[in-house]
Amino acid sequence: MRAILRRPDFRLLFGGLVASMVAESILLLALAIWVKDLTGSDGMAGATVFAIVAPMALAPLVGWMVDRFRRRPFFIAVNLCTALLLTPLYAVRDRHDVWIIYAVSALYGLSYIALSATLIGLIKEIVPGDLLAEANAALQTVKQGLRLVGPLAGAALYAGFGGWALATLGALGFLLAAGSVSRMRVREAPPKPAQPRWLAEIGAGVRHMLGDPALRRGVVGTSLTMLVLGFSESLIFAYVDQGLGHQPAFVGVLLTVQGIGGLLGGLSSASIVGRLGEVGALATGVAIFAPAVLALVHPSLLLGFVAMVMAGFALPIVIVSLNTLTQRRTPVLLVGRVAAASEAVVSGPQSISIGLGAVLVGAVDYRLLFALMATAMLVVARYLWLGRHLSAPQPALAHALPLEPAPARLAP
Repeated sequence: MRAILRRPDFRLLFGGLVASMVAESILLLALAIWVKDLTGSDGMAGATVFAIVAPMALAPLVGWMVDRFRRRPFFIAVNLCTALLLTPLYAVRDRHDVWIIYAVSALYGLSYIALSATLIGLIKEIVPGDLLAEANAALQTVKQGLRLVGPLAGAALYAGFGGWALATLGALGFLLAAGSVSRMRVREAPPKPAQPRWLAEIGAGVRHMLGDPALRRGVVGTSLTMLVLGFSESLIFAYVDQGLGHQPAFVGVLLTVQGIGGLLGGLSSASIVGRLGEVGALATGVAIFAPAVLALVHPSLLLGFVAMVMAGFALPIVIVSLNTLTQRRTPVLLVGRVAAASEAVVSGPQSISIGLGAVLVGAVDYRLLFALMATAMLVVARYLWLGRHLSAPQPALAHALPLEPAPARLAP
């Protein structure tokens, strides 16, 4: 990753994103804990996560808005707005104020979609095509690393100081991100003027995503992967309780082990994409999930740790591959809509399978469900592998990169 971090423009973006990712990793779990503490209800705590995910239904509209503005100023503005929308949390006192947490969570979900779509476009603007995978891998490595400490730090921060500390630290992270990105110098093409047929413009991202063979196969394969993985959100509790005989809190230990695999996967993903191409790397990541899930059929602590490391290793490969594929196969003026549509198509089925898994785990042996998941993963991996020729490998630059940023490309 040294090649991409030599670029001053990416270093500024990277530093800002580290600050905002720290804020995100602390907020997500801690907000649900806050609701649980105020109400004593597991259902109301879970509704906090739903409030964050629900705005995904508006992803195509958000993507259209992203493409109406230049990336850098829009990214700065959304970070500032996100910091501002956290301030109502200071007013939360008791269970009657839980609606404030829900409202903030929903607005945060909207900002997350906007920031993700804008980020994919901004990276495409400032990073040469042969370094896109390396840039995405650098960000995923940090994100996976924060999974080791972020949720626990957020829970500890809330327990020690209360909700105002969450709001303060979260707002500070987004303000630092805005300040860092504001120092970047990016020459961007002006956005395309809005057309009278705005509904057709909103759907342009979906049409491009489905019309490009490589992108279509990548999004469909990733969507099916996340649909299958969603079942594990409930099955892992049955595995820990019925299989290992541990308390539910032991799931946190397994997630920490998964984070170790995520770090290794983030460090390796750019190399894998460079050797196999985006669709081939996607197939590889999905294929690694199959033995990881199959290992959970037999309850064993050692096998469980190995399985979680493998699953953690595979996850950033899948994410980096799909993000890089989206950037390479999409025109710059359309990338916001395509990124938002891709996020909706991938996350929607996963949300459904999480709920369905909660129902099935009470009626079907978790070991049988894990075996079926492993089989499905192999089928999806084969589907992706058969399309690996659709995206050619992009090996890293063999020569040293200049220390100064190259002039940004202007879109036609």
